[in-house]
Amino acid sequence: MDLTPCRKAAAVAAALLTAACAAQASSHREAPFITTAPKVDGTDFYMFRSYESGRDGYVTLLANYLPLQDAYGGPNYFQMDPNALYEIHIDNDGDAREDITFMFRFRNLLSNGGRGTALPIGGEMVPIPLIQSGQVTAPGDPSLNVDQKFSVYVRRGESRDGTSQPLTNAATGATWFAKPVDNIGTKTLPDYAGYAERHIHSVRVPGCAQPARLFAGQRREAFAVNLGPIFDLVNAPLAVITDPARINAAPNPLDDKNVTTLALEIHKSCLTKNGDPVIGGWTSASLRQTRQLDPLPAAGLQTAEKDLEGPWVQVSRLGMPLVNEVVIGLPDKDRFNASRPRSDAQFARYVTNPTLPALLEIALATPGIAPTNLPRTDLVTTFLTGINGLNRPRNVTPAEMLRLNTDIPPVPYAQQNRLGVVGNLLAGGNDNAGYPNGRRPKDDVVDISLVAVMGGLCMANGNANALGLGAACKPAAVPLKETAFKLHDAVDQAAVPLLTRFPYLNTPLPGTGQP
Repeated sequence: MDLTPCRKAAAVAAALLTAACAAQASSHREAPFITTAPKVDGTDFYMFRSYESGRDGYVTLLANYLPLQDAYGGPNYFQMDPNALYEIHIDNDGDAREDITFMFRFRNLLSNGGRGTALPIGGEMVPIPLIQSGQVTAPGDPSLNVDQKFSVYVRRGESRDGTSQPLTNAATGATWFAKPVDNIGTKTLPDYAGYAERHIHSVRVPGCAQPARLFAGQRREAFAVNLGPIFDLVNAPLAVITDPARINAAPNPLDDKNVTTLALEIHKSCLTKNGDPVIGGWTSASLRQTRQLDPLPAAGLQTAEKDLEGPWVQVSRLGMPLVNEVVIGLPDKDRFNASRPRSDAQFARYVTNPTLPALLEIALATPGIAPTNLPRTDLVTTFLTGINGLNRPRNVTPAEMLRLNTDIPPVPYAQQNRLGVVGNLLAGGNDNAGYPNGRRPKDDVVDISLVAVMGGLCMANGNANALGLGAACKPAAVPLKETAFKLHDAVDQAAVPLLTRFPYLNTPLPGTGQP
């Protein structure tokens, strides 16, 4: 089928994200190269209207990196890479190109001017081997042997172009911000929640009249998925994954993991443009093109890299969850991580002829369950262009990214529907503030995406054309019929411990075990 570049891009990302979502694994180790560089592996991206009391009008952006952290991962734990560039991109005019980029850089320095903490041993001062020498209770605690800080710059215009300006501490004007040490354990950090909260910074963003909030540090993994069975050829019969009684019947294998979160809460007026309330967002991480390892690194340095040359090379990309895992073919996974939304047409065949529904037929030994409305315009609309009246920009170039209508008010945590817009559609409720209209930590993107990829939206909407889902998006194209609404992975995202305030992701697990 010969598609125009625009339709190709739309179809691409559509299949990209829907199929990927159905794979039920967040973007952990999703491509061959990124498995070798966990410090720059983007795992999840959340973008939603803040639902903390008193924060009406704000949007929260959460970018997670460095997956599958075991809390006991000492003695060095999980510092971010000082030689990497971590970015959150915002498209506020629908053209699949970034208009605002927030750029995070990290710095890890030994205490005492780079000399580190030392103890008197036999008449000599000898540096200690640990990152702490005693109990830690406050930012910059003298017991810390490593001083972790980060800076954030905002750039307006396309990435790598234009002028960058730093975010500054609203009280002091400083441009470097303290990052909390990871949750080593309850003896070192007896009140980690309070300690981490003291690292939430009030900041000024150039070009934004409203103050913002900023945090970067370890959090408890917020994603729930039946990870092992899903990638073991969906190791459960169809009767199990369509039985509502089985939701939350399986343990969450990520429940004992931590992750590192870059969090920014900024007023929606600072993200939108020309009266269009819809924004798109995605994250990336980049490394220098050339790295030369120093065979004899100088004492005190926190990196073994001597010379970094050439332009930044993007090695990680994440918008909608699960795209690279189960939509992009294995030969193109590294290419997708290096690409930008504007170039998504190159992946069109993975969307116009998606393999995920066929793989589900094979894995579940149930032929004939794949939707027949090819090409999947319902998925293109839902995930690549946005849905009419929900989160479609006024002018849109189809591309893979999260899209959020900032005019839709937030829903308090306790009233949020774990199935987001799909759950609202089925229940006739009042929650359009969730996935795929942005993404909140409580949204069960695995189950939502399973419903969408197997045709559930065509069943749920009596007038699919009104939403722009395509004329072929109708019940006759959905072999599973109403059963499509019941698909799940047996793990309940709504059961994950979360906060109801910024930065929303829960206190990380301590190295000494469950708190």
